[in-house]
Amino acid sequence: MVINTNISAQSSTRLLADSSSMLAKSLARLSSGSRLVSPDDDAAGLAVSMRFDAQINRTTAAKANVTNAASFSQTQDGFLKKVSKAFDRMSELSILAQDVTKSTADAALYQTEFSSLATYISDLATKDFNSISLFSGTDLGVVVDSEGATFSMTGIDGSAYDLSAEDVSTTAGAATALTAVKAAINTLATDRATLGASVSTLNSYNDQLSVLRENLSAANSRIKDVDVAEESTNFARYNILVQAGTAMLAQANASQQSALRLLQ
Repeated sequence: MVINTNISAQSSTRLLADSSSMLAKSLARLSSGSRLVSPDDDAAGLAVSMRFDAQINRTTAAKANVTNAASFSQTQDGFLKKVSKAFDRMSELSILAQDVTKSTADAALYQTEFSSLATYISDLATKDFNSISLFSGTDLGVVVDSEGATFSMTGIDGSAYDLSAEDVSTTAGAATALTAVKAAINTLATDRATLGASVSTLNSYNDQLSVLRENLSAANSRIKDVDVAEESTNFARYNILVQAGTAMLAQANASQQSALRLLQ
């Protein structure tokens, strides 16, 4: 029996320290909900999780871009619906102005309404969406994924609908205006179909990004989120080990007291 070196106490101290460390780590995992409390928990897993986090954030940003672009296109189409009604009325006026039973004064009234509608349509060039012109005719590249790939939205040129130069106050002018209005209606039909295709494509990208973000989040969760049931079991285990280790350390320290009896 020795006094200077208490091997039992040293061993108990080391084991107690290990159990206390594991208990603290288990408690940190349960309180944070994360399995990766520190890099040494799973170095490779932490690196993968960080990349997933960054990709998820980029995907969320791309989804916002796509949603805003779809709103942009839908706003354009909202204006073009009104333009379509105006063109319908202008084509009607172009026919009415060619009625041989109408006087010059009647034709002048048709021209007044026709000119007013033309001014309304020309005002489209001034419309914008968050300071971005809706009808500048410029194609817009929309970022549609986390790697920066883009989808090109075809621009709509509002100047193609300008009929302010047309005059239906005469029969000949009305006939010329009718031809111009019909051409503008064809252009408008093509533009609205183009917008519809863009919105449909953007909605597909939006759905794709939603599914991607969901899958990435699930994969990331499997790496970094703690399994509460399993970790609760570990916590109970380490808690018992710490209590037992504390008791055994006290016992190991007390065992040296028997050496004193030999000196009495």
